[in-house]
Amino acid sequence: MIELITRAGVREVIDKYGLSAKKKLGQHFLVDNHVLQKILNAADVNEDDVVLEIGPGIGALTQGMLRRGAEIVAVELDKQLVPVLESLFSGAPLTIVQDDILRVDLHTLLAPYEGCNLKVIANLPYYITTPVILYLLESGIPFESITILIQKEVAQRMAANPGQKDYGSLTLAVQYYADVEIAAYVPVNSFMPRPGVDSAVITLTLLKKPRTDYDKDILFKVIRAAFNQRRKTMVNALESAGLGTKEQIASALTAAGLDVRIRGEALSLAQFEDVTRALGESV
Repeated sequence: MIELITRAGVREVIDKYGLSAKKKLGQHFLVDNHVLQKILNAADVNEDDVVLEIGPGIGALTQGMLRRGAEIVAVELDKQLVPVLESLFSGAPLTIVQDDILRVDLHTLLAPYEGCNLKVIANLPYYITTPVILYLLESGIPFESITILIQKEVAQRMAANPGQKDYGSLTLAVQYYADVEIAAYVPVNSFMPRPGVDSAVITLTLLKKPRTDYDKDILFKVIRAAFNQRRKTMVNALESAGLGTKEQIASALTAAGLDVRIRGEALSLAQFEDVTRALGESV
């Protein structure tokens, strides 16, 4: 079996099947076994798992997961790679679907695995990272975890805490559904070809239910307004967004136990909920 996590293995597959990394699809093949093991360990991949893999490429992650006994459902956009994967992993517990993950009906795809221990693992193209993660989180499918290799800066935004420069509406959109942990940072030389930026392995451990049961649309209307003009105070940002008069917003902040001069970047999700509740019908 070709070792797909090595540069020699990648070159062998590329030469054998006449492949090349497609820049428009954001393809960068992982060639670092140390990073591969960090991904597998962060996701705790084992024989009890059914893994949804997004963008398997030529199969380095796929090979590592199969060796740990997992069953895999892989969604690959590149038509040219599907027969390659079928050839490389003939007879393995691997189902390959050629499609765009954002167009796939996940409930139908994963229906045969209802009751199984579902996880998501992926080396995501950077240009679709945020839409894919939010699509997975909002799907309602009870994934145990989502472990992904993504752009370092995006990982830092997802894992940020109130008051940090990376903290924003994306942070809260992800942490609404999951606990977030950065498992490892990954340099550009771990890929072939090298990407232009460093990466990170991030694990989202999904909560049994969202962090708050308050109306999500209303809550995030306030959150987005606060971060759309993050240099402004909450009073000025929300007033500019038409979410109340300055007096109403100041009163809501006071009712939530917050300083009327506070900015959105300082509020936790629970504090945003308190402010939104206090604003009431003006939102």
